[in-house]
Amino acid sequence: KTKMIATAATPFSIPALPFTMIEFSNLCARLAPIAGVGVFCAPFPTIRGIAKEKSVGNLPLAPYTSIISSAFVWVLYGVMRKEPKVWSCNGVGLVLGIYYFTEFLRFCPKKSPSLPGSINQHLQAILAMVVLSLVLASYFGAASVGNLGIILCVLMFASPLSALQTVIQTKSARSIPLPFTCASVLNCLLWTVSGWWVMKDYAIWLPNILGLTCGLAQVFLKLFYGDGTPTAASLPI
Repeated sequence: KTKMIATAATPFSIPALPFTMIEFSNLCARLAPIAGVGVFCAPFPTIRGIAKEKSVGNLPLAPYTSIISSAFVWVLYGVMRKEPKVWSCNGVGLVLGIYYFTEFLRFCPKKSPSLPGSINQHLQAILAMVVLSLVLASYFGAASVGNLGIILCVLMFASPLSALQTVIQTKSARSIPLPFTCASVLNCLLWTVSGWWVMKDYAIWLPNILGLTCGLAQVFLKLFYGDGTPTAASLPI
C-alpha cells in the first residue's frame, strides 16, 4: 500500500499526497521562483529596443506600472508570511520593474495616448498602491495584503482576456506571443502546484490557477487559428 503523509487540516480540505507526488510538488516549489524571475525578464528585450531606437513608439507604460505595483505587494506579503520563495523572486521583479519604468520614461513624451494617462498619473498609482499595501499590512495583517495581490492579478488578466475576444472575432492569433505565453503557463503551473500542496496558501494558488487557465486558452487559440491574416469581414470598422 502507498504510504500517505498526513498534512495539517486546512479550510480547503487539501488531500494528503503520495510520497512521489510530494517530491514533485517540492520540485515545483523550488523551480517556481526561477520561473517567476524568467517571466519578469521577458520585457527586457523590448526595453533594450526602446533604448536603441530612442523612442517608445506606441508602446504603453501601463505594464511596467503594473509590474512595480504587483511586485511590491507580493514582496510585502512574502516578508509578512516569512516565505522567501515569494519575496525573493518578486524582489527581483520589483528591481526590474523600476528599471523598465525609468528606461521607458527616458524616451517617453510627456503626453502620449498610448500610456494611457499621464506619467504623473502612473507615478501616483504606484505611490497609492504602496501606501495602501502598507496600511493594509499595518491594520489588517498579511491576509489582506494577499487579497490585494489577488485583485491585482485579476485586473492584470483582464487585458489578455479582452485580447482573446479579439482573436476569436478576427480569427487570427498573430497578436499572441507563443514563447512568452508558454513561459507564463509554466510559471503559473509551478506556482499553482507549490501554492496548493507546499505552501497551502490560497493567495498563491488562486491567482495562478486563473493565470494558468487564461494562458492555456491563449495557447489553444494560437494553435487553432495560427497567425493567419484576419478576414475583411472580421476586422473592426
